[in-house]
Amino acid sequence: MRTVSALEYRNPSSLEKPYTGEGLGKGWGFSEKLRLPTTSPPVTETLMNLPFLRRQFFNRATVREDLSAGLVLGVQSIPDGLASGLLALVNPVYGLYSYMTGVFTGALFTSSVFMSVQATSAMALIVASEPLVTQAPDPNVPLFTLAVLTGVLMLVAGLLKLGRLVRFVPKSVMVGFVNAVALLIILGQLDNFTGFNSAGPNRVARTFDLLRNLDQVHVPTLAAGMLTVILILTLERTRLKALGMVVALFFVSLIVPLVGADQIALARDIATIPSSLPTPVLPSLALVPALLIPALSLAFVGLVQGASISASVANPDGSYPDVSGDFVGQGAAGIAAGVLQGMPVGASMSATALVIGSGARSRLANMVAGVVIGLGILLFGWLVGLMAMPALAGLLIIIGFRTLRLGQVVTVWKTGTVQQTVMLLTFIAGLLFPLQYAVLMGVGLAVLLYVFQQSNRVRVVALRMEPGQYPVEVDPPAELPGRQVTILAPYGSLFFAAAPVFNAQLPAVTDGSRNAVVILVLRGETELGSTFLEVIARYADALRQQEGRLMLSGVAPSVEVQLERTGLLQSLGRRNVFIADDRVGHALQAALDAAEQWIAGQPTA
Repeated sequence: MRTVSALEYRNPSSLEKPYTGEGLGKGWGFSEKLRLPTTSPPVTETLMNLPFLRRQFFNRATVREDLSAGLVLGVQSIPDGLASGLLALVNPVYGLYSYMTGVFTGALFTSSVFMSVQATSAMALIVASEPLVTQAPDPNVPLFTLAVLTGVLMLVAGLLKLGRLVRFVPKSVMVGFVNAVALLIILGQLDNFTGFNSAGPNRVARTFDLLRNLDQVHVPTLAAGMLTVILILTLERTRLKALGMVVALFFVSLIVPLVGADQIALARDIATIPSSLPTPVLPSLALVPALLIPALSLAFVGLVQGASISASVANPDGSYPDVSGDFVGQGAAGIAAGVLQGMPVGASMSATALVIGSGARSRLANMVAGVVIGLGILLFGWLVGLMAMPALAGLLIIIGFRTLRLGQVVTVWKTGTVQQTVMLLTFIAGLLFPLQYAVLMGVGLAVLLYVFQQSNRVRVVALRMEPGQYPVEVDPPAELPGRQVTILAPYGSLFFAAAPVFNAQLPAVTDGSRNAVVILVLRGETELGSTFLEVIARYADALRQQEGRLMLSGVAPSVEVQLERTGLLQSLGRRNVFIADDRVGHALQAALDAAEQWIAGQPTA
């Protein structure tokens, strides 16, 4: 038995060619020779072709850059994770746990090399809209169950290769949703930022309540929040860059007790912050039905955000990640986060941009970030509890302003009334209703408006054909002339909602339409709905009553099957249906010749 190295093994018939892809040895950064029997290539080749084993987790030449980038992302993620938990109205430590688990597991399983999987602000707000989660005692089993369920939905979407369906989500929906999320982040932190507990059914109402009671704002709390914002914006312009956020938070939190501001709330005042890593907690199957809707919304938001990263951030080799493969990675990270007491997670554009900007060169950077977060919890968990709440609120307010996409709002606004309506209604729904329903409402509204828009875009033209000349498009006649061939070509989607619009544009069949022939060009249509077929049948009957004919040209084989199954083929007559082939215009010319020959054979009155 001959032994070969993992880097040499690719195909038993071509061992002389080294395997230069992301092989098993290279993927793990190993160079040791593995004893692989050449007598059993199917097993070894199958193992080496698994996506997980073919991935390059680190590059020895760039370890230093990856360690540095991972350290930056890990340190910055500690206050960011706390803020996500705070935004979700759960124990902030659950945000930390989800960051730690999500970013590490995502690095192992996503198709994208640089994608950072964390608890995003949009997903945190959806969690905050679910009372079953926000009102649960610790340990928060509904939260963990929601995270696992969201991960399972993402994983299934990836395994079913549903990444291609993301393109059907209108940009107007996501722009309205993202800007609503940004405003909700800002408004939701005003209580912690000002020290005033406002009242109201939603964040907008609570903001108006705050404005009516500005005299009750706690000045030291407001000062701490303002100082945090000023320090973050200032320190980010220095060499500290992203770490300036961390320094600002810890600085403000440390000076709070020094100045005697005992009335400023700390993280430990709202939740117990343990200095230990999470232990596994099994989800509750009994809670799955009640959490299905928010899980669907979370999965939808996470997958759309992830798809935008997949399409815009290339891997080190210049190729773009597989969207469905990234779905799988996000799903695996979500399941792991839920089992290890974390929140639902998804791809984070800001974290991905940060790790790339910090010099990441491989998956190792995100893996290091996960380890750094874990070490931070173990070694400095006691400091986490000393975080000043107005400081965390200041951080979230900055994040909220940076989440606003005003440029995209202008772009969508210029594209038309339908897009404007969808964006505005999604934005308003996001502000006034729970986000899990608002995002689904926006998608449903977009689909309805799209159907309405497409159904009104159907246009019927008449083709005038002269020997030796190109066909000329003209408006169809109001009334069908007798003993003439009228060629009609519809443009647009011929689905059920468009059938009435199509029918209204057909020339009227009158007593003066005797012996008329209408040729309906259907080339390019692969399926016709029952409503549209009914319109064709009625028009054919009207022509028969005037001793005329309806002919169909350019009929696809799939449409021919529909005609035969519904009996319309027999009603029209097979001689009046002309099947499309690869010669453009051939079926139409054959129909035209047959129509003219038939008219010539009809007796004149």
